[in-house]
Amino acid sequence: MAEATLAPDASVPDDGGAADRPRRIETPVTLPDRLFRTGLRSAGFSVFALMGLIALFLLLRGLEALRATGWSFFTQSAWHPEAHVFGIAAVLPDGIIIALVALAIAVPVALTTAVFISEYAPTRLKAALVSMVDLMAAIPSIVYGLWGLFFLQPRIVGFIRFLALHLGGVLPLFKVRTGDIDTSYTSSPFIAGCVVSLMIIPIVTSLSREVMSQAPQGEREGAYALGSTRWGMVRSVVLPFSRGGLIGAVMLGFGRAMGETIAVALIISPSFSVTWHVLENGANSISALIALRYSESDPLSLSALMAAGLVLFGLTLLVNMLAAMVINRSRSGAATNE
Repeated sequence: MAEATLAPDASVPDDGGAADRPRRIETPVTLPDRLFRTGLRSAGFSVFALMGLIALFLLLRGLEALRATGWSFFTQSAWHPEAHVFGIAAVLPDGIIIALVALAIAVPVALTTAVFISEYAPTRLKAALVSMVDLMAAIPSIVYGLWGLFFLQPRIVGFIRFLALHLGGVLPLFKVRTGDIDTSYTSSPFIAGCVVSLMIIPIVTSLSREVMSQAPQGEREGAYALGSTRWGMVRSVVLPFSRGGLIGAVMLGFGRAMGETIAVALIISPSFSVTWHVLENGANSISALIALRYSESDPLSLSALMAAGLVLFGLTLLVNMLAAMVINRSRSGAATNE
């Protein structure tokens, strides 16, 4: 018996297997779509353009001082406009120290507050707490500075003296080399950091709370189904999922603390000596230096202040770049997907 074969249908064209390929569905792009995409691209590129223009402005205005001082601008710890001597080797570390003190105080408070609002606060209380945190962010920095100068500083001197007497011999960071309570324990980087910490707590809290609220509900319920407590769920689900966002919030707070001006200028006693004793009188920062010296500057001094601003701008940009690298290595939710 002859075997039957299936002859190809002549009515169907042979396209060499092209019919097996997935079809590409294209949506026609309308004029409103083009305008919307163009607007988004323009908004995105405008950020880079503005940053570039700011950097170019600071570079052009500070170029005269950089040419006059050379590398000594970065290595010299003196600021004498009458002798055309400018150096930021002292004010740059002091600004970083003040920001680190602010972070050491603000980060634990902000993260615990964000966890409480996101996971523990009753529904009726949550809205009030969110509003209070947002209200703290709206308070002008000069109000914080005046509060720190007239209210906090006289009342925290005793605590600072206690730290210096009991921890100064063990940790050189807390050592105060003179013992006059009226002049040695006031206007210190620690007090300035305490004031700045109040200014960055709302920022870190708001961003952290928003990131924590995005933790997947399914994984939350799964943790409870396995017998986890609420804190166990927060520790195993919410915090790993929010890790990248929390790092970004902390780094944003650090940049905010680095650029704070008025509050620091009101608290500190300006000096141009490098010191690592955070409880001791005398400190400075680039932003406070610009605010305090701007009105009395001649053209060359003003150029030096612009150059100092350029250094602060570059440092803040570097911090943000490092934060972006850390966030890319620890994406939110990466640990919960393993």
